[in-house]
This record gives sequence, structure tokens and C-alpha cells, in this order.
Amino acid sequence: MHLFYTAELKTGQSIFQLSEEESKHAIRVLRLNNGDKVQLIDGVGGFYEAEISDAHPKRTLLKILSHISEFQKPNFYLHIAIAPTKSIDRIEWFLEKATEIGIQEITPIISEHSERKDVKTERLNKVIVSAMKQSLKAYLPVLNEAISFDAFLKSIEADAELNKAIAHCEEDQEKKYLNQVFLANNRYLILIGPEGDFSPIEIKKAISAGFIPVSLGESRLRTETAALYACTEIALLNR
Repeated sequence: MHLFYTAELKTGQSIFQLSEEESKHAIRVLRLNNGDKVQLIDGVGGFYEAEISDAHPKRTLLKILSHISEFQKPNFYLHIAIAPTKSIDRIEWFLEKATEIGIQEITPIISEHSERKDVKTERLNKVIVSAMKQSLKAYLPVLNEAISFDAFLKSIEADAELNKAIAHCEEDQEKKYLNQVFLANNRYLILIGPEGDFSPIEIKKAISAGFIPVSLGESRLRTETAALYACTEIALLNR
């Protein structure tokens, strides 16, 4: 069955009109017609079954047949703060795979060694929406605007219940694995640095802010691989 992302759909609605873009896709590309059934997700946990009542290529009308709230709601909340890579394609790859595996929030952080200092989120959000639909999830991960490393630490300092970790490559510190420092069914924030790693000063600042140094294995990983590795570890911890 065909799946559409409908952020404007509210619980209790009996009729809904697809956007012009989604209407065109449904009628011109998928060749759907009156009476055909589709599925809808609103990005905040709502999963809907609907039927096309007016197959118009610019304003298709749907009759809502059923609704499930908190569809496959995850039992954890994962926030990855990642230094954006020089090649934006690699960040797009990470966002796609992380959405499929399970992530709730992503923040691009600009650190001392960052190769990229700006991030345009419009295209990245489209990648996330596409991955959400492909993996049949009803929750859309939040992609925040890029922020400096210091400003990011300040923005989360009041959240005392957040489980925080920083993955870095410095060898003069004792580091544990994520499953050794985190328990299941919690809220997690993991810092992932750029190809040149976080600077020693940034690592010290993070540890002073309550971040636990963690290892992601013996291999030296690329930024996007390290971030996806962390997502997988958290997903397995909460399976």
C-alpha cells in the first residue's frame, strides 16, 4: 500500500486534502484513483488508513478510515550531535540510515576542526522524510540548525536527566563502550566529532559538562560511520 507524509493531518479529522506535490505523485505517478486505499503518517506518531474520495492531481481528497496513535513508539530517545562532514553526501547517508534504524534528534555542531561550517537543512529534511516513509515509521526525527560546539553544550546544560557521551580518539583516557555506561529505556545524547576529532579543549569541556568518554571499537571510523555505529549500539541496547 502507498504511504504519504501528512504533517498537517490532525487527530479526529474525517477528510484530508493532500498537498499539491503529494496529489500529483498519487494521481499522475502512482495512477491512483477513487476508492484506492492509502496509508498516512503525520510524523508525530499517527498512522492512518485512508481512501481516495476525489482523485484530483492538485488537491486529492481522502476519507480517513482508521487511526493509530503512537504507532511503534520507540522506548528510547536518541539525540546525535555530529560535526558535519565536508561532503554533504556523507551526512545525507547517515541521516537516511539513522532514520531507518531509529533516531529522534540530530544537531549539526561546528567544532574547532570542522571541515564544514554551514549546513542547509532543507534538502537534509527531505532525506529524513523519505527514509521515514521507506522504513514505515510514524515519527519524524528532528533536525536542528547547525550550532557551535560551545553554544550546544550551554543549550543542554540544564537537562540533568540526559545520558551523555562523547566519542573521541584521544588515547590517554579510559573509555568504555556505550552498553557499559548506558541503561535501556532512557534518553541519550552522543557527541560525534569531525574527521580531525574534537580538540583536546573541547573534550575537556564536554567531560566537565558531564559527558562520559566512550569507545566505538578499535577501528578509526569516519564521522558518519561512527555516528551510525552509535545509533546501532543504542538500538541494540533497547531491543
